[in-house]
Amino acid sequence: MSLVKLYDTTLRDGTQAEDISFLVEDKIRIAHKLDECGIHYIEGGWPGSNPKDVAFFKDIKKEKLSQAKIAAFGSTRRAKITPDKDQNLRTLVDSKADAATIFGKTWDFHVHEALRIPLEENLELIFDSLEFLKKNMPEVFYDAEHFFDGYKSNPEYAIKTLQAAQQAGADCIILCDTNGGSMPYEIAAIVDEVKKSIKTPLGIHAHNDGECAVANSIISVQQGIVHVQGTINGFGERCGNANLCSIIPALKVKMQRDCISDGQMKTLRELSRYVYELANLAPNKHQPYVGNSAFAHKGGVHVSAIQRHPETYEHMRPELVGNTTRVLVSDLSGRANILAKATEFNINLDSKDPVTLEILEDIKSMENRGYQFEGAEASFELLMKRALGTHRKFFSVIGFRVIDEKRTEDDQPISEATIKVKVGGKIEHTASEGHGPVNALDNALRKALEKFYPKLKDVKLHDYKVRVLPAGQGTASSIRVLIESGDKEARWGTVGVSSNVIEASYQALVDAIEFKLHRDEETAAPKK
Repeated sequence: MSLVKLYDTTLRDGTQAEDISFLVEDKIRIAHKLDECGIHYIEGGWPGSNPKDVAFFKDIKKEKLSQAKIAAFGSTRRAKITPDKDQNLRTLVDSKADAATIFGKTWDFHVHEALRIPLEENLELIFDSLEFLKKNMPEVFYDAEHFFDGYKSNPEYAIKTLQAAQQAGADCIILCDTNGGSMPYEIAAIVDEVKKSIKTPLGIHAHNDGECAVANSIISVQQGIVHVQGTINGFGERCGNANLCSIIPALKVKMQRDCISDGQMKTLRELSRYVYELANLAPNKHQPYVGNSAFAHKGGVHVSAIQRHPETYEHMRPELVGNTTRVLVSDLSGRANILAKATEFNINLDSKDPVTLEILEDIKSMENRGYQFEGAEASFELLMKRALGTHRKFFSVIGFRVIDEKRTEDDQPISEATIKVKVGGKIEHTASEGHGPVNALDNALRKALEKFYPKLKDVKLHDYKVRVLPAGQGTASSIRVLIESGDKEARWGTVGVSSNVIEASYQALVDAIEFKLHRDEETAAPKK
């Protein structure tokens, strides 16, 4: 069977969801994760629509991706304007993306009411736009917007729009269920009819308004479609897009279709939680395949059964997507959790060393307090170094104080931090101001350490996210802080958790600096 190519639009269609907004830096980091997971195409945005997307296409050229291609999104030309004069199409070409994806009208209702042009003229818009892009870009995809609704309304005209795209040389024609209301049996029947007239490879772009986006994508592949569009965690406008976190294992495990490697699929849960973290949203624990509760069991018959044969109550092995079986309430729950964490952190639990069990209990305790290491790769690496006894303590903080002062009603508050650190046998005591208490603490910490470690001058704080966490089992609400830092070579994320936002920020800041110092030392060490 042919390869099913995966096209991710989290960075464009996903950001149209309520409560979701990514910085350019977030989009770059997510693009790297998508690439590592084996996604074939990453739609970065609409380069002509806003400065953020313009910046993304400029910055992503400086990044090295292993295999993913970057796609730029846009629309067909405007009426009465030739393609070479159309600003939208010119911007797509100027983006120098690996591929361009444009949408056009396939529903006669939209041609009459939205474009207000004759049906034949709309066919010219589609043909001219794609023909122009084919001459100027490596790959060109056509999103047939509202295709299924258009086909139901006027099948003859809907097919004509696809034929115009085919004649123009589109590399793939994507059938879009833009309103998300089509049923799987309708999708299957219509795709079969389309294949009688269209020989160009076909794709599917489904929305989830009828809770069928994943099902509609899967049945489309069964009917011969070879290109699937979706988003991580199903992010998208209204009720969301087709969820790639569910589509990928369904293709690989249920349908035995080639899309990504087995090793890449094992990173799916990590990718899901990484995107949640950078979106500053709590993960959906009940999300199929990758959610915390996807393979969780509560005591009794279920628990004893899965201990003997997991398939009794699990539709697939959770490890295939990087998840684990969890026992929630039973005598076995403690051991099951520890064994899962041992696998997750690559620690050998065959050893009877009590130190190993103590380390694992510490990790479990940290997660109960609200720590999450998705999006905080540097803190995770430091945690493992401490666990394995390879962590070097470059400095210790004796104490710090942060003051916020508002001198008059109309003045902005003034933030000042004082800190005392010890490096070797030397103590440094210094203070610094900043734009807010966290920035002041960051400035003071690095100022105190820079005389010992001059390369810390290269470190910048790029992003700062705060989330108030709900109370866990017997614990009070706490605050999680995620910080992104970077130097001239790389960027990294760190995390801190406390009931005090300054303390949580301090933990993340210290980890950021320790990670920098460890990385510099390892880079400078002679190779054996």
